[in-house]
Amino acid sequence: MNPEYSIVIPAYNESARIRNTLAEVLECIRRHNWNAEVLVVNDGSQDDTAAIVASFAAQDPMIKLVENPGNRGKGFSVRNGILHATGEIVMFTDADLSAPMDEAEQLFAAIREGADIAIGSRWLERKRQTIQQPLYRRFFGRCFNAVTRLIMGLPFADTQCGFKAFRRQAAQTIFQLQQIERWGFDPEILFIALKRGYTVREVPVTWGHDERTRISYLKDGVQMLEELVYIRWNAFTGVYDRQVKDIAPPVAVAKGQR
Repeated sequence: MNPEYSIVIPAYNESARIRNTLAEVLECIRRHNWNAEVLVVNDGSQDDTAAIVASFAAQDPMIKLVENPGNRGKGFSVRNGILHATGEIVMFTDADLSAPMDEAEQLFAAIREGADIAIGSRWLERKRQTIQQPLYRRFFGRCFNAVTRLIMGLPFADTQCGFKAFRRQAAQTIFQLQQIERWGFDPEILFIALKRGYTVREVPVTWGHDERTRISYLKDGVQMLEELVYIRWNAFTGVYDRQVKDIAPPVAVAKGQR
């Protein structure tokens, strides 16, 4: 049978923490008794990330390794994982688990209550931030979010939190239309979701800053601002209006059948 939940984890040079991440995710799945699969998308890592994930997969059929064709970026990785997922509810989370895996139940509950998409938010209830970002990161993050809301018309307090869940049909539509492959993909998928008429619910989650985060608000921030203009251009030219394929989950095949 296909799983109820698919958990996608993009990973680039994550050998230092991927073991603990997978151990925590598997423990959470068993604690909640979720029928789930875990897809780790290796984004052309130069360390032994892929080998570590493969060793987990050899011991536990819930774990699957998905390989990117080289280093393509977080947006590409998330899309690649979600388009390989077979669950009825599909989510992605960062490899640092800044939002603890247990918080996924908040997203799943929102979808069970009728939302097509549930997105984690660090800003709806700030008291739930266990480890805050440095002041300069908070400043640039809030500025980027304000500019994003202004340019894109997105009504969300936090567009960038790497903790989002989707009904399968919504995920398949949105990620087939996604064009941006690096950090700026979050506003794009939310923009597509609203444009296609999906219901998005923002959910406060517990969250703790990880100092090892790789995003640079100076370098990557400038690129993300350029990508906001690109999203608007795509919308103007009808890129997000085109039809998409109906990707059905693979049919389970019993042993001995071909």
